Amino acid sequence: MASRTADGDPSTARKQSIPGVFPLPDAPTISSQQSLSQAVYQRRAEYTRSHKIRVKIGTWNVAALSGTEKDIGAWFIDGKGISDSLSGLTVSGEDDPSRDENGVPLQSEAKESVTDQENRRTKNLSTVPKNDPGSLPGRDNVDLYVLGLQEILDINSKIEAMRPYTDPHPANKWKRSVCEALPEGYELVTEHQLLGLYILLYASPKIAHTISSVSTASVGTGLAGWMGNKGAVTARIVLGETTRMVFVNCHLAAGNEKSSLKRRNEDAEQILNRTKFSPVQHEGVAEEFGEGIGDEDFAFWFGDLNYRLDTIASDDVRRLLMLHTRNEYDIRQASLRKIDNELAAAGLSLDMPGSYTATAEGSETSSQTASSQTSITLHDTEEIDPTTDPTSLQTTLSSLLPHDQLHKQMRSRNAFHDGWKEGAITFLPTYKYDVGSVGMFDSSEKKRGPGWCDRILYRTRKDRLEYLRVVREEEEARRKDAEMKDRGLDRPMDEDILYDYDPDTDGAEESYEENLDVNDTSSIMVTKAGYEDRLELDYYTSHQRVLSSDHKPLDAVFTLDYDAVDLKLKAAVQQEVARELDKAENEGRPCITLVVDSHAYDEGHPDESINFGEVRYDQPKTRSITIANTGRVAATFGFVDRHLGGIAPPWLRIEFDRASDNFNSNPNALREYTLEPGDTTSVDLTVQITDMDQIRSLNEGRSVIEDVLVLRVQNGRDHFLPLRGLWLQSSLGRSLDKLTRIPEGGVRRLQHQRPDGIPHSNDEESVKWSAPKEVFQLTEAIEGLVERTVAEWGMKETSNRPPWETIGWPFYKASWSSDPDQRKILIDDLREALDTGEAFVYPPDIDTAHKVEGLAATLLTFVESLEDGIIPQRLWQELNKGIAERERARKSMSGEEMRLWVLDILSVSATHSISFTFLVSMLASVVNEIAPLRSSPPTPTTPRSPDALLGRVRGLSQDPTLARRQLIDRKFADVFANIMIRGALPDKGRERKVEEGRRHQVLEVFLRSRWEEDS
Repeated sequence: MASRTADGDPSTARKQSIPGVFPLPDAPTISSQQSLSQAVYQRRAEYTRSHKIRVKIGTWNVAALSGTEKDIGAWFIDGKGISDSLSGLTVSGEDDPSRDENGVPLQSEAKESVTDQENRRTKNLSTVPKNDPGSLPGRDNVDLYVLGLQEILDINSKIEAMRPYTDPHPANKWKRSVCEALPEGYELVTEHQLLGLYILLYASPKIAHTISSVSTASVGTGLAGWMGNKGAVTARIVLGETTRMVFVNCHLAAGNEKSSLKRRNEDAEQILNRTKFSPVQHEGVAEEFGEGIGDEDFAFWFGDLNYRLDTIASDDVRRLLMLHTRNEYDIRQASLRKIDNELAAAGLSLDMPGSYTATAEGSETSSQTASSQTSITLHDTEEIDPTTDPTSLQTTLSSLLPHDQLHKQMRSRNAFHDGWKEGAITFLPTYKYDVGSVGMFDSSEKKRGPGWCDRILYRTRKDRLEYLRVVREEEEARRKDAEMKDRGLDRPMDEDILYDYDPDTDGAEESYEENLDVNDTSSIMVTKAGYEDRLELDYYTSHQRVLSSDHKPLDAVFTLDYDAVDLKLKAAVQQEVARELDKAENEGRPCITLVVDSHAYDEGHPDESINFGEVRYDQPKTRSITIANTGRVAATFGFVDRHLGGIAPPWLRIEFDRASDNFNSNPNALREYTLEPGDTTSVDLTVQITDMDQIRSLNEGRSVIEDVLVLRVQNGRDHFLPLRGLWLQSSLGRSLDKLTRIPEGGVRRLQHQRPDGIPHSNDEESVKWSAPKEVFQLTEAIEGLVERTVAEWGMKETSNRPPWETIGWPFYKASWSSDPDQRKILIDDLREALDTGEAFVYPPDIDTAHKVEGLAATLLTFVESLEDGIIPQRLWQELNKGIAERERARKSMSGEEMRLWVLDILSVSATHSISFTFLVSMLASVVNEIAPLRSSPPTPTTPRSPDALLGRVRGLSQDPTLARRQLIDRKFADVFANIMIRGALPDKGRERKVEEGRRHQVLEVFLRSRWEEDS
């Protein structure tokens, strides 16, 4: 169960165990990081600067038609393809591309007529009219281009729907077309494709480097509610480290049926709920959670939303709108004749291109068509406000918009009701046209009704919060109303009624414009990061004169005023605030100072780093640290767990010069120490390498002597103490095979080479010695010094007993008589000579017998450290098996026969065989020197038997000399058997004892060879 701290957070205790984290004080307080962020934020005016940019949002359903990409640059980048008479667009002087900076019209050729434009239409060229100067801001006047495309491939294709991956080729075609049309220097911010949906973001050089935390997502809502033939692709960016923007390009369910409307609403809800972005990052540190739609400051939702016109006949809408679009054509154009024929077929007579007379009844469902014969004349010569002119296009559009499904769903709070807004619609429905036509609505057999399927909605953080506030107030009002009804207070006396108000019904018939805020085109709001931004919708229109798809492209231009962070200014403020907070914080916190004793090899390292210099096997190196309380309050501190196993590595020992506050007999318990202001304490850090696995790892370069200690001060900062040392290669811990490849000069020659010489080469030239030089050197030195010791002792006039009278000398540790400290110095010198390939040099004041003891100790450590031993496990298993088989068969074997059999098995590995021979020969020589026999051996006390020949001699001879020799043989075998032979002993007592006897037998048979008689 997780530990829980006083603040109730179970993770707090875990966090406080992490090195480098300040422990929480007893009283709740704001963290230093939070305080820093707050302090920096309070000074945001010093490092933020106001910026103004233009953002253009474009959407187009290209119906998977080839050639549509030829038009993208003209309408989206250059602002071309807008019909002045059908768009209701008014462009301000500074944005009008047809005028210069002084408002004077530019001289240019006349724009291509609709008739000529339709006649020259081809898939290989742009369909936008020639000589079109453009009507909207574009090119480098826009800083952020956001394009949403639908149906860039055939979404009705089963092949595309079932493809396990998205085909990128159509998207690459569109990206290439947009990139070629953009001014130089614009950078791709992000792109994302879901089957036929594609979103692209490009930024100008002015803002590209200020965009961060870019994240994209896709949600499929098509077949089975998950396929990508319908759905949305979304992008999230953070602008200037302050402003979060989300862009949603969608394609919702199609169809005119009531179920289709419901499905569109459900698709929108799925997109809202399932869209997830990666966490926003601040200076490389990510927020804890990701975001969805609704967490941003500004959101733009666009695409083919597929909302239609309902409660009105489609044919009536088509004819009503074509009465306006027919005026774009001259009498030569086929589209005009097609429109006139359809109007005439409906019973409408046309007197002249500018007027018509209704001669038949209109639809009963439309309030805008005549129910009896009525004459209406469209005037185009008088300057009349189009919003008040009953014959104008804008009046016609205003009569159709109340039938728009999207606006109705927004008013009824079924979809896009939580703060979403749309600019005023002054342009024709964007769907559905004959491909290649400016104003001919669907003339196919289906004659689909026109509709504003393509839309651009937007929302600010303020809009969403305001909606949530209204919802809360309404819920509170309903709750209070229910309480009054329960108390019987809902019907006051008649004389008390001033007015009767029902919050659920009153006000429901407010005007369309007031409900949707279509005229509220600007919004000042406070962003999630606390900055004040302003968004204004400048233009919202369709490009009627783009002919390559059955949808007309739609775009909106926004002006965004926002505060952006100046990174250099913020860094300067952050440093200044951090210094101020650190100064204030440190004055009340415990503070200690660490001083490491200086050494020559410390040069170039930080003050608190601890360098042990050169480190050898079993030679301790100590460094001292002085800890002083330099603060104003008492400081309690101690080394803490590094999360790597204990407070220190296993090769380091830590010793304070005083007892800890919480003394515990457990050596692994954490110790704490307290210093009053001005007090000091000393700490000794000692490195000592003795573990053989660690030695092998260091020799092979798999590990190094490096670590970091963490000294934690309660309510203060952690101190990190880097440890380092240079491991000097050792001959210990290696295999015999590797040692035979060590070149002249010892293992130190490998200090900066491969640690195992040339281990991976099987060439005979890589073998330098028949057996390790260390074995030669040690056995030869021991033999010579033992002989010299015995000779010198015979010449001494002393009453002291010779050391070899203790059974097992010089290899039995209990027999050693030298001073341990003196012996340790000698052993270190001997190991150094082995590792460097030097001859043994002995101090002149050391007795010869003590030299032998130092050599014997060095030999024992060397043999025990061998990776595979003198007799490897595989060879011992063969020896052990052979002895066991002879024991079961009760076959006898003479000593000479057994020696030859053992050497024959060892001969498969020449290195091990020769090393074994050197060792047992040396042991036999030592025994012969310290316990010589007569020329004729005495008769043993027990009769000889096959079992006695195979096993150890059970009894001792009656001859004291021979008996002593037998005891020495046994002791030497006892000392060397398990360090020379590799392989684990059995766990069971009897089996273990039997195998130990066999190991002794293999060694003793070679020691007895000098006196044993075969008979």
